[in-house]
Amino acid sequence: MLRFILLWMLILCFAVTARAAQRGPYVMRINCGARQNVQTKPTTTLWYKDFGYTGGIPANATTTSYITPPLKTLRYFPLSEGPSNCYNFNRVPKGHYSVRIFFGLVAQPRATNEPLFDISIQGTQIYSLKSGWTQQDDQAFTEAQVFFMDRSALICFHSTGHGDPAIISIEILQIDDKAYDFGPQWSQGIILRTVKRLSCGFGQSKFGIDYGADPWGGDRFWQHIKTFGQDSDQPRSVETRIKQASHSPNFYPETLYRSALVSTSSQPDLTYALDVDPNKNYSVWLHFAEIDKSINAIGQRVFDIIINDVVTFENVDIVKISGAQYTALVLNTTVSVNGRTLTITFSPKHGSVAIINAIEIFEVIAAESRTLSDEVKALQTLKKALGLPPRFGWNGDPCVPQQHPWIGADCQLNKSSSKWLIDGLDLDNQGLKGFLPDDISRLHNLQTLNLSGNSIRGAIPSALGKVTSLQVLDLSYNFFNGSIPESLGQLTLLQRLNLNGNFLSGRVPATLGGRLLHRASFNFTDNAGLCGIPGLRTCGPHLSAGAKVGIVFGASFGFLVLITCSVCWWKRRQNILRAQQIAARAAPYAKARTQFSRDIQMTRHNSYGNAHTAAENGPILLS
Repeated sequence: MLRFILLWMLILCFAVTARAAQRGPYVMRINCGARQNVQTKPTTTLWYKDFGYTGGIPANATTTSYITPPLKTLRYFPLSEGPSNCYNFNRVPKGHYSVRIFFGLVAQPRATNEPLFDISIQGTQIYSLKSGWTQQDDQAFTEAQVFFMDRSALICFHSTGHGDPAIISIEILQIDDKAYDFGPQWSQGIILRTVKRLSCGFGQSKFGIDYGADPWGGDRFWQHIKTFGQDSDQPRSVETRIKQASHSPNFYPETLYRSALVSTSSQPDLTYALDVDPNKNYSVWLHFAEIDKSINAIGQRVFDIIINDVVTFENVDIVKISGAQYTALVLNTTVSVNGRTLTITFSPKHGSVAIINAIEIFEVIAAESRTLSDEVKALQTLKKALGLPPRFGWNGDPCVPQQHPWIGADCQLNKSSSKWLIDGLDLDNQGLKGFLPDDISRLHNLQTLNLSGNSIRGAIPSALGKVTSLQVLDLSYNFFNGSIPESLGQLTLLQRLNLNGNFLSGRVPATLGGRLLHRASFNFTDNAGLCGIPGLRTCGPHLSAGAKVGIVFGASFGFLVLITCSVCWWKRRQNILRAQQIAARAAPYAKARTQFSRDIQMTRHNSYGNAHTAAENGPILLS
């Protein structure tokens, strides 16, 4: 029996292990603007209906490239919805992801052609659309490899004043945690944006799914290129199996290495040039496999690789480095580019010609530090409490990307924690309504708070006294009422306090009044109910808040007792009056009964007297 149990547990363990091994990567594809899930042909790829957005308008889509998924809808973000709008996806497993975003045009007569806007992921700006993107197939999307470590994915679109951002689809595809590890400088704080991915030689442009590639590769798009220049090269291809291709961590499709470009004897140097943004770092990945059957030994094909006039790899011998013919080889390097062109030259030695199977080029982007999550939550609460109009676009991260901070929010980077802090809010004369919530106290680093000239109502929260870093507090010309919280006296750094033009009442706290002697600038005017400092009316006897509550309670209790006694007296009086009325109605009958009784008594008395006389005199007949 024991052997059977152990055997069963062993089988179960193997089953669980096998199931875990078969578990694929996390995949989420969103069809923006769609109201239901759809599947696209011929791969029956599943696209989820639109969700996770902060605003925008769904509309019919016009695609600009054959690369774009065959989807019919998009979501666009007019400037009236705010300068920044986002998709925020929760419960995304921690890990490394390839994020791909396809753009489109709104299928409306009045739609602005070719909108230009910026895109950020996790608060880091990764891409700015350039003029003419609708005319180039590989610019219909952007793609980046990024780590999501807080179980959420934040993707934002920022208006630049050149049309409304319009998004057809978003793909979040999990890849290996070590994918595209390019050396010591690579870390979870690095984002790699795809600049170019080329499949050289024969073939067609394809996605990974079309190659039958491993899903852990991220369904990459490989753009086919048949030549680098007229008469400069020749394509080659084979059907032979390629070894060591689809391996961890990058899982390249084997088919990628079955085609190549080779230089010619008339032009032995094989050169590829690409326009790039200046003053940036680029990670270059070069793919090789010796597929020429005539090259089957070490030393038969040797070449140098020169990037922007610098010999980056010297004496490259594919057979020697990979170990055999028809075996995949990947070389990687990172280069700094000061100009606007990245040039890769394959220069052969010993009379041979050069070869290249595929090229990948990524822009290396350092991820931005994020804003403290507690302060982000406080601002989100403030947004709801004050009813901020959509035009503010308070979506995403308040401080990053640095090119697109929130309107009215001032940020400062804390170098010790590598987190952004909110040190100022300037929202004066913005037509704000609502109330000031207690969550304002969670902005522990706030130095300036200016909400003047709005229509904010309610009491000044006592929790504001916990923001001890405040130096300027301006709540003037609103509709604040009630008393000034005693807790404001704890703001020892306060240099300017403007509470004028409200409906405040009561005594100004002594701790604030005393600060006037320390060159602080306070303004309490235009509050008819305030008193207690020079410039305001003189206060009567000062009562604490508890005493005021006691007086109100006592007065209420006395009034209740008075009402109760009055009701009781009134009811008693009514009973007396009712009894008197009944007695008055019964008086005549009582008098008649009394006279009748007296008559009966007199009759009885007279009869008794007469009988006595007859007895004394005797019967008349006896006479």
